[in-house]
Amino acid sequence: MEGAIERAEFDADLFDLGAHTIGFADGTPAEDTGDDTGTAIAAVESAGALVVATPIYRGSMTGSLKNLFDLMPVPALQGKVVGIVAMGASDHHYLGAERHLRDVLAFFGAVPMPVAVYLNGGDFTDGVPGEPAAAALDELFAATAETAAALAATAAGFEPAPLAAKAIKPRPAAAR
Repeated sequence: MEGAIERAEFDADLFDLGAHTIGFADGTPAEDTGDDTGTAIAAVESAGALVVATPIYRGSMTGSLKNLFDLMPVPALQGKVVGIVAMGASDHHYLGAERHLRDVLAFFGAVPMPVAVYLNGGDFTDGVPGEPAAAALDELFAATAETAAALAATAAGFEPAPLAAKAIKPRPAAAR
């Protein structure tokens, strides 16, 4: 991820959950946790777009990422374009994290990119992504930024209704 951020032709920051202390989703407001929870939420809220990356554990995203989503207010991700990167030791669970992330992002009303990047142990040498993996990450980063810019420029106000807040209302008879 760091290499893709360094190569990006736009401003990008890395927020590594492993380098921060995030409170447990126990109902405590983020501003009262006394840790980095508020900083993490602010980073998401201020981003023009996101690329979320997670290792695969038991066929899904990490618990720490799910915990952050549990703490995240819905407006922080609503209408935000999100690229997805998942990494696993093998290709055995290549769709697991992507499937779960898309479900969670739909809950928030985010706009996930249609194609994700999945990397396995064979894509790395000494912890560094090889050329095909680096190219895939660069392409995802660029496409995510371009999609976010296009959406902001051409579809002001477009954002899917978050499943979290969606109210099912009958359409007026004339609209049917």
